[in-house]
Amino acid sequence: MQIIQHYPLKRLNTFGLNAFAERFCEVKSVEELAAAALPPPGSLHILGGGSNILLTADLPGLVIKNNIGGINIFEEDDDSAIVAAGGGVGWHELVLWSLHKNLGGLENLSLIPGSVGAAPIQNIGAYGVELKDVFHQLDAFELATGNMVSFDAQSCRFGYRDSVFKNECSGKYCITKVFLKLSKHHQLRLEYGDIRRTLEEMNIADPTIQDVSKAVIHIRQSKLPDPEAIGNAGSFFKNPEIMEGQLLDLQKKFPGMVHYPTPTGTWKIPAGWLIEQAGWKGKRFGDAGCHTRQALVLVNYGNARGAEILDLARRIQESVVAMFGIHLSPEVNIWGTEGVKMP
Repeated sequence: MQIIQHYPLKRLNTFGLNAFAERFCEVKSVEELAAAALPPPGSLHILGGGSNILLTADLPGLVIKNNIGGINIFEEDDDSAIVAAGGGVGWHELVLWSLHKNLGGLENLSLIPGSVGAAPIQNIGAYGVELKDVFHQLDAFELATGNMVSFDAQSCRFGYRDSVFKNECSGKYCITKVFLKLSKHHQLRLEYGDIRRTLEEMNIADPTIQDVSKAVIHIRQSKLPDPEAIGNAGSFFKNPEIMEGQLLDLQKKFPGMVHYPTPTGTWKIPAGWLIEQAGWKGKRFGDAGCHTRQALVLVNYGNARGAEILDLARRIQESVVAMFGIHLSPEVNIWGTEGVKMP
């Protein structure tokens, strides 16, 4: 393990932003993590796949890249298998591994960028499935003490793109291993989005989990820009939820408002629809912009600064509030030295 001074982070964040870490190292084991993080080095960031962060400035202190690897079946029975994966494993790598083993549960989460260790922080989700649906437990390194701590699903306090690790435990742990309970008897989730229609277009009448994964990958690639081509972090904002009374009032003014019921009795409004209606889709300001095909995705066309993308995000927030009275909360984590947390 080597600690490097003034390390460029451009290739380690999918926005492709040109920021530097004051100090940087990569760790491949809990032992290396302990050596790097203790004694506490002051400001410290744990970096996974870099797919859900906006760097608004250079980062002081130490940035640790979690490269802890390994995937294996921890235990299994006739119905399911508990799979353990290191926090540094790529998320889609784990999905492909599970499909190869014919273990179901992750197929709807195909092609989500980022690492396994970051997945519980965000409670990643797509096409009707969230991480919490297959989550068993995780192991985490407590940065202040060097102790290993286990979290079950209840302790993680999963919410919509949320967990305890984005709130009171923010910045306190490095997730080293995640355990997921995957099924040997597959129950496909085809009702969300265009999965069923895409399978029909693929002439697949009796889909397998592998087929569902292929359909999801096709949909994602058709709708979301490739970070290798255009810098982005996927969906920048969460889909807001509103009460029925507010929905009814808004429908009087916007009869075409897209909305979906939630299990809690609220109504989810697609953030991309709100942003598009507010006129932001395809808008570009220098190298910071709103994607031409998906308004929910903010992009770096080449040389944008994180502060410019953040300013665009705030202007979008303000215009959606002015038009609909709905506040958009960021899904992306914002890192920097400018006191830049978005409300």
